[in-house]
Amino acid sequence: MSDILRGVNTDRMPLRLLKRIAAERARWRGNTPVAVLIAGIAIIATRCMGMLMLTNNLGVEGLRSFIDTSSRSWDLTLLFLASLAVLFAELRCGFAVMRGYAWARWCFVACQVLSAGYLFLATWNGFYPEMFALSGDSAMEISSELLMHKLPDILIVLLLFAPLSSRRFFLRGR
Repeated sequence: MSDILRGVNTDRMPLRLLKRIAAERARWRGNTPVAVLIAGIAIIATRCMGMLMLTNNLGVEGLRSFIDTSSRSWDLTLLFLASLAVLFAELRCGFAVMRGYAWARWCFVACQVLSAGYLFLATWNGFYPEMFALSGDSAMEISSELLMHKLPDILIVLLLFAPLSSRRFFLRGR
């Protein structure tokens, strides 16, 4: 407003303001450790690739059939919605971890414990759908298969909790 009263040409002001806002947003403000950045990017990339591979594996008709089957009964609908909620929570954790929110790494650990527990119970007790079950007959075989399935997520958790730089990064906000 003061520029208008001074008689300054304000035709280009919105453009300058937008450029300044874009430059401030593009500027990296934090000193996020490499281990935390790798963990956040890995969370996001593995979840997105998992969805792409599932879509590629099932195809459009198979995906439509899966959603149709999941919506036929309440328990399958609840399971489908819970798996989507866990997926979106993990994606949110990936972005929040890179921003330095300490709750995000604990939320990611909780999602992993929840999904590993369900995978073990679904395989051991024969819950449905079979898509969410692992191969194996004994508890030892199931545990071995579950460990191999969750190994990338265990490595991500180690990147978030083990290095001293990661622990300091998440403790700086307290």
